[in-house]
Amino acid sequence: MLTNAVYPPHAVPPGEASVALGRMAMELSAYKSALEASANAMVITRAVAPHFIIEYVNPAFERITGYTAAEVVGRNCNFLQGDDRNQAGIDEIRLALREQRAGNAVLRNYRKDGTLFWNHLFVAPVRSADGVLSHFVASQYDITEARQREAQLLHLAHHDELTGLPNRALLRDRLLHAIAAARRNGSRIWIAFVSLDRFKAINDSFGHGGGDKFLKVIAARLHGDIRGGDTAARWGSDEFAILMPEQNEDQLANAALERIMAVVNTAIRYEGQEVVLTCSIGVAGYPDDGLDVDSLLERADIAAFHAKNEGGNRFHFHTPGMNQKALARLRAEADLRLALQRDEFVLHYQPQLDLATGRIIGMEALVRWQHPERGLLGPLEFIGLAEETGLIVPIGNWVLRTACVQNRQWQHEGLRHIRVAVNLSARQFVLGDLAELVAAILSEIGLSPGDLELELTESLVMNDVERGIGVLGALKQLGVRIAVDDFGTGYSSLAYLRRLPIDVLKIDRSFVSDIGSGDGDAIVAAIIALAHTLKLKVVAEGVETVEQLDYLRVNQCDEMQGYYFSKAVCADAFAELSPCVRLLVGCVF
Repeated sequence: MLTNAVYPPHAVPPGEASVALGRMAMELSAYKSALEASANAMVITRAVAPHFIIEYVNPAFERITGYTAAEVVGRNCNFLQGDDRNQAGIDEIRLALREQRAGNAVLRNYRKDGTLFWNHLFVAPVRSADGVLSHFVASQYDITEARQREAQLLHLAHHDELTGLPNRALLRDRLLHAIAAARRNGSRIWIAFVSLDRFKAINDSFGHGGGDKFLKVIAARLHGDIRGGDTAARWGSDEFAILMPEQNEDQLANAALERIMAVVNTAIRYEGQEVVLTCSIGVAGYPDDGLDVDSLLERADIAAFHAKNEGGNRFHFHTPGMNQKALARLRAEADLRLALQRDEFVLHYQPQLDLATGRIIGMEALVRWQHPERGLLGPLEFIGLAEETGLIVPIGNWVLRTACVQNRQWQHEGLRHIRVAVNLSARQFVLGDLAELVAAILSEIGLSPGDLELELTESLVMNDVERGIGVLGALKQLGVRIAVDDFGTGYSSLAYLRRLPIDVLKIDRSFVSDIGSGDGDAIVAAIIALAHTLKLKVVAEGVETVEQLDYLRVNQCDEMQGYYFSKAVCADAFAELSPCVRLLVGCVF
C-alpha cells in the first residue's frame, strides 16, 4: 500500500502533487482566457537579447495591427515601427529591456496596411518562483483617437476655424521667434497687414454665408502665394497678416506687395457673378519700425489704416508720422465718445422751399459738433469716424429725437407745421427695430408722422433691395415721408426703384452745380422727368445761383434747398425764417 510509504523530506505526496498541477493548469487556462479576452493588444516575448522573439500575441493584437499570430510569432517587435525608428520612446523601451525592469513609452506604430496608430506600450518582466527572468509581457493601448483629438484641439487653438490659417496667437508666436532669429543674424523681418476694402458691402449683398466663402477663397490664395518660410494668418474678421522674414538677404520689393494685391484683386465667381475685391496693405519692418511683437503689429495696422484712408487698393509703409496721426485719431475717437455725454452736439436746420409757391415747407436737420477746443465742426470732420466706431447709431438716434422734439416745440409755440428731414446712416438702417424706434419717438413726443421725413442714400437702399423694401415699407406704414438722398450718384435699377415705397428723390448737389454746362442740364431734367413719371416729388440740393433756380423752375422741379436762400442755421435763426408763410417773389425768385 502506498499509504505507508515514506517520502523524502519536503516531497509532495502524489495526491497533493496532482491537485497542485491541476490548480496550476486551471490558473494558466484562466490567464490565457484573460489575455485573449483583453481589448488591448498583449504580446509575450522571450527574455533573450537582442531579439526578444515573440512567442504569443492575443486576438486584440491581430485586430489592431492587421497581422495574424502566425505572421508575427518568431519575430522581433520592431517591425511595428517600420522605417520610423527615430523615436525617443524606442530608446526608453530598449533601456527597460536591458535593465530587466518595467517601462512604458508612446510609440508610432504601423498596421499591416501601412496606416499609423499611436501605441502606449507597457512592458514588464516575468520571473519564475526563484527569480529567474524568462519572458517579457507587453500591453499595447491604441491611443490613436485620443492623439487625434489632442492634435485637433491643438490645431484649433492655433488656427482660424473658418479659413484654416494660423490665428493671432500662432502669428505672434512665430513673429516672436522670427525676431529672435533676426536679432542673432542681423537680418530683417516684414509684417504686412492685409485689410479687405469695403467688405461690409459683400456681407450686405451676399449675406454672412457668402462673405465667409469669399474669406476662404482669399485665405487659400494668400496661403498659396507666400514663400516657404512666410506665414499667412487671419488677424480679424476681414483682415489678414503676412509674416515675411528676410530670405537670402533679399529686400522686400514692391513687387511682393503688388503680387499680394493681385491675388486679392483676382475676380471670384459666386452665384453667377464675377466679384472683384480690393485690399489695403500696411507694412512695418524689423528693426526700423519696432523691436518687439506688439510694436511691429501695431505699426503695420496703422499703415494699413492710412492706406485705406487714402482710398484703398494700395499699400503703405509705416512712417513715424503715422504714429502721430494714429494718436490724433484715438484722441478724436475718445472726444467723440464723450461728446454725447457732454451734450456737445447741436442741430442746424436748412430750409426747403416749394418752388411753385416760394413757401418754406420743410427743413433738413444737420448735425454739428461744438468741440470744446476746435470749435464748431461740420459733419465731414467727424461722421466718418462715427461710422467706423459704431458711434453713428447713438448719434443718429440723438439727431432723430432732437429734431422731432424741436419741430414739436415750434408747433407748440404757434409756428406753422412743416416737415423736418433727418438723415439715416447705414448702421441705423440695418437695425431690425428701426420702425419701432421711430414709432416710439413720435409717440413719446407727440409729433405727427407726416411732419417727419427720413432720408436714405441711394447706395444704402440698393445694397440689399429686398430687405430695403421691407424696412421702408414698415416706415411708410407709420405715415412718415421717405426720401432717397444723393440720387444719381449710385446704381439704381429702375425696376427696383419702382418697387421702393418712397416719396421723394433728392438730386445730388454735384448735378445741380453742373447746370449750365450742357450735360448737367440733361441729367437734372432726366431725373425730374423720371421722378414725376414714378409720381415722386423732386428736391434739388445745393442751389446757389439764380441760373440754377431758373432752370429748376422751368423744368418743374418741386422743391429746393441751398445757399441761394439760406445755409443751415441754428434753431433760433430758423424760427425767425419759419413765419414767412409765403416769401415775396422778388426775395428769392
